[in-house]
Amino acid sequence: MSSLIFPDWPKPKNVSCCSTTRIGGVSLSPFDSLNLGGHVGDDPSAVSENRHLLQTLAGLPQQALWLEQVHGTKVLCLTGAAIDNKQADAVYTQQVGQVCAIMTADCLPVLFCSKDGREVAAAHAGWRGLCDGVLENTVAQFTCDKKDIMAWLGPAIGPEKFEVGAEVKAAFVKQSSELASGFTVHGEKYLADIYLLARKKLQAAGVSSIYGGTFCTVSDKNRFYSYRREGKTGRMASLIWVNN
Repeated sequence: MSSLIFPDWPKPKNVSCCSTTRIGGVSLSPFDSLNLGGHVGDDPSAVSENRHLLQTLAGLPQQALWLEQVHGTKVLCLTGAAIDNKQADAVYTQQVGQVCAIMTADCLPVLFCSKDGREVAAAHAGWRGLCDGVLENTVAQFTCDKKDIMAWLGPAIGPEKFEVGAEVKAAFVKQSSELASGFTVHGEKYLADIYLLARKKLQAAGVSSIYGGTFCTVSDKNRFYSYRREGKTGRMASLIWVNN
């Protein structure tokens, strides 16, 4: 089983991207084995080795800039200048060779690129960030026409496993009644389809070329970390960059 997932979407030839799985690293249980998160309690030396392994496995032009994710909506724009504050939940760049990366373990990773291959971005969308506008804020960074942006939805909690309370549904429906279709009654709670919710929000933001969205991190224990399933666990990464 491969340690990397390569998105199936019609990206420009000069754009590279991938999502990691939990396979192929050096971390020990419960972080076994390609844990890329330095904030989850894993041995820092194992995380460092995993990040170097990733650079080789994925052919990264340089080490990724790892964000300090807070389930918010801030987008960090990488211009080549020094970065003082890495607290953000999305990252955008037009810089060749700059790797945009976000980490997840059930939340939705979304990769973006312009059809001309000049602009790329990655966003971390848990339900709160998704509801509050992290995808819309990421789309807003692009200088190209919104119809020329494509998005890929990476490994996240599937629609049969994402149980939420009524307050989560209410938060989305307050924005748009169309988002109600992303929720199914499940006893006294609801099952949320984070992929459908993301598609609808992206479409409302002007993005119509949307791919992926076929995974379930909770169900596929062999391939994916899942915070909901395991609690103490590792983190996967989704990455995208522009080549020369």
